[in-house]
Amino acid sequence: MNAARMPSLAFAAMSAAPPAARAVAQATCKLLVDIPSMPPASARPHHEAGAVLTVPVGAAPGWVLRWSFVVFILAALAARPLLGAGPWTLDRALEMALKDNPDARIARQRAAGAEALSEQARAAWYPQLSLQGRYLETNSPMMAFGSILNQRAFNFGLDFNHPGRIDDFNVTGTVAYNLYSGGRASAGLAAAKGGVRAAEQDLRVAQQQLGAGVVKAWLNIRKAREAVGAVEAGAKAYAAAVSVAQARFDAGQMLKADLLSLEVQLAQTQENLAAARHRAALAERAFLYVLGLDAAGGTVELAADDPALARLTLPDTRDFSGRPELLGLQQRVRAAEAMVRAARGGRLPTVNAFASYQYDRGWQLNRAADSWMAGVAVELNVFDGGQTSGKIRQATAELEQVKEMLRQAMLGISLEVEQARLAYDEAVERLAVTARAVEQAGESAALSRARFEKGALLTADLIGVESRLIEARMRRAFAAADERIALAELRRALGLDPLNSPSNP
Repeated sequence: MNAARMPSLAFAAMSAAPPAARAVAQATCKLLVDIPSMPPASARPHHEAGAVLTVPVGAAPGWVLRWSFVVFILAALAARPLLGAGPWTLDRALEMALKDNPDARIARQRAAGAEALSEQARAAWYPQLSLQGRYLETNSPMMAFGSILNQRAFNFGLDFNHPGRIDDFNVTGTVAYNLYSGGRASAGLAAAKGGVRAAEQDLRVAQQQLGAGVVKAWLNIRKAREAVGAVEAGAKAYAAAVSVAQARFDAGQMLKADLLSLEVQLAQTQENLAAARHRAALAERAFLYVLGLDAAGGTVELAADDPALARLTLPDTRDFSGRPELLGLQQRVRAAEAMVRAARGGRLPTVNAFASYQYDRGWQLNRAADSWMAGVAVELNVFDGGQTSGKIRQATAELEQVKEMLRQAMLGISLEVEQARLAYDEAVERLAVTARAVEQAGESAALSRARFEKGALLTADLIGVESRLIEARMRRAFAAADERIALAELRRALGLDPLNSPSNP
């Protein structure tokens, strides 16, 4: 590639790059222009240690151009996901939040942990197999005599008190299977399955809360930007009024005090505009936080006409029995009931079958043999000092506690649904009222501006009219976003996803 064209290509690509990539590109292009040329090695002068080498500034050598251009290409490739991402739609934001938000990840890990506990409980239904190996050398009479018997090396000439040095290599395989556990195994598995289903409902809770949070954050950006637009329109109106007032003052038709009043009002409106822009920037940062992304970055671009908003519809039911919080607590009640059965199983016997095979070899006696054993073991807890009774009482108390938590949740969710319904009704009413207020304030402002230009309206009256128009527009913007947010909260309160799926409008 022609080295002379590289800077021009880099500057052309910078215009389409986001701020982070643009900064890298600018630094790269600075390298392309400002790096001094290095003479070839054969032409470099020799210098004593500590001397300063002065090189004239000129065109960068080919290797610098090539490597600098590579740096720029790498930066551009790294920025490609940002360039091709496009504006944020609600569907894309929901997908990102469900994937990257820490709350969603935590809920998924809790569900995975509950599934792992279920796997542990299912292990009680499978036989247990173990292998054990060891090698020992001893002159202990008891240990040595046992090893001699296992190796089939006994003879009547053996001195039991001084058997000498004996070694033994032993490999043992054991199989055990629980035949009956007083219902504790089945109760434990039932409790673990209840925990898995409860964790799945907890994941749904996190997903629905994130969905409502994404919709709220997305709409809050629109609300903040519409507020900025309303204040900007007011600032432009005041600027136009100041221009008219200045002309009338120059013509001797207006007092200096009236002109100053308008200028003060314009300054206050510009101050309000700066505050509104700051709130819009905070809304963008909050939106990125909900998505699980770094809050630092450029401006968040929202889709202008997102069709997903049409799927934010009023539910046709007031039934909240599908709330995942309730379903999760119902599963926890079943799990607690299973734990009570498991505790009561401690009063019943345990029956286990077992079998083992072992191989022994000794090099001191140069003998080897194998053996096996099989049987059934029954264990019954006759008296444990009240430990089993205490476990039963504890499990029963925990069951009653979960039942009361379920009852408390039903009462609280019933109140939450009613509050969400009333909040939505209020938002709809506010939306209708503010729409009429904007229309009336706009018409009044148009008439007042015309009268002010003709000198038929006082400055204080014009200031009041413009202030009311700004306030009406901001209230209308807030009411429009609040109506959508209240609807999303109502759907969440009923246990519904904030947006209907496209196949189920």
